[in-house]
Parts: sequence; structure tokens; C-alpha cells
Amino acid sequence: MITFIRGKLVEKNPAYIVVDTAGGVGYLVHISLNTYAKLPEPGGEVSLLTHFVVKEDAQTLYGFHDETERSLFRLLISVNGIGPNTAVIILSALTPNELAEAVASENVSVIKAIKGIGPKTAQRLIIDLNDKVGKLQISTDKISHSNNNNKNEALTALVSLGFGKNQVEIVLNKIFKEEGSELSIEDLIKRALKLL
Repeated sequence: MITFIRGKLVEKNPAYIVVDTAGGVGYLVHISLNTYAKLPEPGGEVSLLTHFVVKEDAQTLYGFHDETERSLFRLLISVNGIGPNTAVIILSALTPNELAEAVASENVSVIKAIKGIGPKTAQRLIIDLNDKVGKLQISTDKISHSNNNNKNEALTALVSLGFGKNQVEIVLNKIFKEEGSELSIEDLIKRALKLL
């Protein structure tokens, strides 16, 4: 199993890259748009985590900028009806944070808006991954520094009620993004409880 690849970036495009390793072998590595955006220009050094898929008629190497994206890829391909190429399309359409938020909030419309994902597959993905995505250490975007105390207190209160920390952070970030940062602790908790 190839778990990572390091070398000189020879070719770069949004769907794949070619990496020249020290042994003089060029590896074709399929990537998502999220990984593409974080890569250096051709000629630079690159290091990616990988997942190697072997089928009867093909062997394909997929590359990821960080462990979170690779873990999400592995979770996605565990869902019935989602293969490696579809998983890369999902990871290209949504950032890991957006995907985790869509799954946690059971937002079928966000997931079915992705090319190749129908309503049934979107629902299956949410059902299969709801508990698993919450266990990943996904770094959520920081929200409103001015009212961070209210967020922290609401987070503490909701975690003490038994909700998972990552899931609560995703929901609170969504509330802050949609409704602003001027909500009281009580309002934050009430809105979060409706989404959890």
C-alpha cells in the first residue's frame, strides 16, 4: 500500500498531477480541487498523503493535501454507490468543513447539488456518515472573535448535554454565518438545539 508520495511536481492540472520521485519514476496522482489549490507550481517539491485503489482493470493513486481530506475520502468510498471518482468530485465541490457541516446538519440539498449525486445517494451518504464525520478532527473556521465568549459558553453547555464537540462547532459556525455574531448565549443554544 502506498501511503504517501514525495517528489518534484512535474505536471499539475485540476484533476491530477505527475510527481517525479527520487527513483526517477513519475506517478500519476488523482487529486481534488481542494488539494490542487494548495499545491506549488510545477518544478516545486510536493508531498501528499495517498490512497491506492486496485481494481480488476486498473490501479489508481489518489492524493490528498492533509489527513482530514484523506479520511473523508475513505469514509465516502465506504458508502454504497460512491466510488473513488465520485468521492473526488464531492471533495472538489465541497471543502472538508462544508461537507462535514452538510452531513451534520443533514442538508440533503447541498449534497445532491453535486454532479452525479442524486437524492437517494445524498440521503444514504448522510445516514452512513453522520456519526463518523463527527469523530474526525476537522478544523472549523474560526467565527467572530468579538463574540467568541458566547460561542465558547454555548459550546460548553451543548457538549455537557451530550452532543459531540465537532458537531456542535459546525452547527454554531453555521448559525454565526447565517445570523451574525450578536446572538445571546441562550439564543445560540436554542438555535443549535433545533439543528442538532
